Amino acid sequence: MELRKVELIEIWVKLKSPFETSFGRTEERPAILVRVEEKGGEVGWGEVVADSGPWYSYETNETAWHVIRDFILPQLKGDITPRNFTALASRIRGHNMAKAGVEMALWDLAAKLEGLPLWKYIGGVRDKIVSGVSVGIQPSLQELVKVVDSYLQQGYARIKIKIKPGYDVAPVKKLRETFGANLPLQVDANASFSLSDVEVFRRLDEYNLLMIEQPLGWRDLVDHAELARRIRTPICLDESITDLDDARKAYQLGSAMIINVKPARVGGLGETMRIHDFWYRQLGRPIWIGGMLETGVGRGHLVAAATLEGVKYPNDVSASSRYYENDIVEPPWELNRDGTISAPTRSGIGVEVLEDQVRRTAKRLYQTSF
Repeated sequence: MELRKVELIEIWVKLKSPFETSFGRTEERPAILVRVEEKGGEVGWGEVVADSGPWYSYETNETAWHVIRDFILPQLKGDITPRNFTALASRIRGHNMAKAGVEMALWDLAAKLEGLPLWKYIGGVRDKIVSGVSVGIQPSLQELVKVVDSYLQQGYARIKIKIKPGYDVAPVKKLRETFGANLPLQVDANASFSLSDVEVFRRLDEYNLLMIEQPLGWRDLVDHAELARRIRTPICLDESITDLDDARKAYQLGSAMIINVKPARVGGLGETMRIHDFWYRQLGRPIWIGGMLETGVGRGHLVAAATLEGVKYPNDVSASSRYYENDIVEPPWELNRDGTISAPTRSGIGVEVLEDQVRRTAKRLYQTSF
């Protein structure tokens, strides 16, 4: 397919309530929307989720804007497909979030041109995905219980809580005492502990957690392998896995049993599928799909990824109303009573971007034509 025009549109979206992790508190976040338009007029949308600061990743909204505008867009000439995009962008080292925003817009466009929902276009096997919810660090254990209860009442199928040193065993103990041993529960440390904290994780072994996500360093594989040998709870890696090669090394070292695949973190849906095929089809190990506070645009791509066969745990793909009073897509993503989100029947990501609203609130815009 040949592109006629690409636009970058930066908006800032305010969360319904602050979201706190071990590396900070988010109340408002930037989102760079990528709009690609082909010669016939069809449009695809992607989203860059890089934050305003280098907290989760070294990428920021400023670096992503620069890399896309100055290095990625000049290469989008001629016959462009999401499948050949990886090769086109291969000279650019890193900057996976920038690459993912463009690549996922191409996937949306390609699926629309084929008249297929994106999830079917990439080989998804289920028309509903199981939705979990991620709960940020709360000011008190009482408030944590209140927040978790509200999400369980809404029907979410799994609870994940953020932890950090000093806020680790106590919140897990409180939730088990309140909601019982059968609550599907896991924790996410966002790389805030070290191997010397092994006793904390041995204490967490007592609470029947589904997994402990990214307990140690954000680029570490070796210490995670050592920790995995010392505790019973499965380790899930997030930040440490940026591509298929990282997944292979994690397997060889014994660093994790599970991977949380965030399409934005690994460079898009293409690399998501490559990791899926290696980790699940070759190794028989499960993955699940994580999120980065995406708007309804990015969320559409997450839903598509979560329909892949090897996704065996509830995903961090929640309803639009989990984070935003008003999303930028119609219809918004909604949670079913059984704790699932339905994969759309319409082509592409399956929702319409509220383009007038987006343009009206845009902080900056860049456009290039081919």
